[in-house]
Amino acid sequence: MSERSLFAPTKLGSLSLRNRIVMAPMTRSRAVEANTPNDLMVEYYGQRAGAGLIITEGTSPSPNGTGYPRIPGLWTEAQAAAWRKVTDAVHERGGRIFVQLMHTGRVGHPLNLPAGAELLAPSAVAAEGEMFTDASGPQPHPVPRAMTEAEVHGAIAEFVAAARLAMTAGFDGVELHGANGYLIEQFLSPETNRRDDAWGGSVERRQRFALEVAEAVAAAIGGERTGMRLSPYGVNAGMHPYPEIEETYTTLLPKLAATDIQYVHLVDHSAMGAPEVPEPLKRALRAAWPRTFILAGGFDAGMAQAALDERRADLIAFGRPFLANPDLVARLERGLALNPPDFATLYTPGPKGYTDYPTAS
Repeated sequence: MSERSLFAPTKLGSLSLRNRIVMAPMTRSRAVEANTPNDLMVEYYGQRAGAGLIITEGTSPSPNGTGYPRIPGLWTEAQAAAWRKVTDAVHERGGRIFVQLMHTGRVGHPLNLPAGAELLAPSAVAAEGEMFTDASGPQPHPVPRAMTEAEVHGAIAEFVAAARLAMTAGFDGVELHGANGYLIEQFLSPETNRRDDAWGGSVERRQRFALEVAEAVAAAIGGERTGMRLSPYGVNAGMHPYPEIEETYTTLLPKLAATDIQYVHLVDHSAMGAPEVPEPLKRALRAAWPRTFILAGGFDAGMAQAALDERRADLIAFGRPFLANPDLVARLERGLALNPPDFATLYTPGPKGYTDYPTAS
């Protein structure tokens, strides 16, 4: 087996991975009590420990960042203790697991937030469309309150505190969610960041929040334990491409590299209908990154192997195939058919469409 094989052992910094397959982060909305992981989530992640690396669903570092119903958090000791059961289950099966820290910013609704929390964003610009709430069904996205200078620094501190709790919980590292229209990307885009202070008004100032979060988290837990996900040209949560988008990302990566974080995780959502991330931009970002580079977006085994062989990536993330195939790695390696996911149960409470998919015989 070639060392560049999708199924060959590799390294993520000093961390040993059993293969080059990453389970991509995917919201599943099963944390039904106090945004806290439960035994069903322990089973779900344990089933998928064959991945070289699991990246959890988006997990809020703050009560203010829990814009969706039933997403997990990591701002209390109780949440960390509950996550410890998940990490133990994955480690007992030989897997590795990072938690994705996702502050949703303007994307959410007060009905989904814990008591006393508030929708905060770089600027008072509402997201398009509606947000589902368990209490009242779909509701229009409200206008968030623009963060004060103190609240911007407070949000950075929340990412750091959550990263430290992640170490208490036994995670191998953290991924900072700088994609999909959430808080870090909201600072990057001129459509959602209309500030005229030190955090907005130019490409460089709009990059500051992402860079300071990365630098602070790396300083707290180590750069080898830290990564960031990015989605240029993504349209999730009401985002749109803008004229400076390629300048934003091509100048961001060298600055991110200087923070010593281990990886960049680049997602192309064109397989789900978003604009394609242009191949020249992907290659430029790959060339700008000195350490582990992860690609995600519509890969099958053949496409993944080609990307590895051509050194366009070091690891390949699979999302939807992991939903319905807890034994995805074995199925890909043996060329077996995949179970189709039940999209009606992606975000519903309970085991149906979550932990009940069959493994191959």
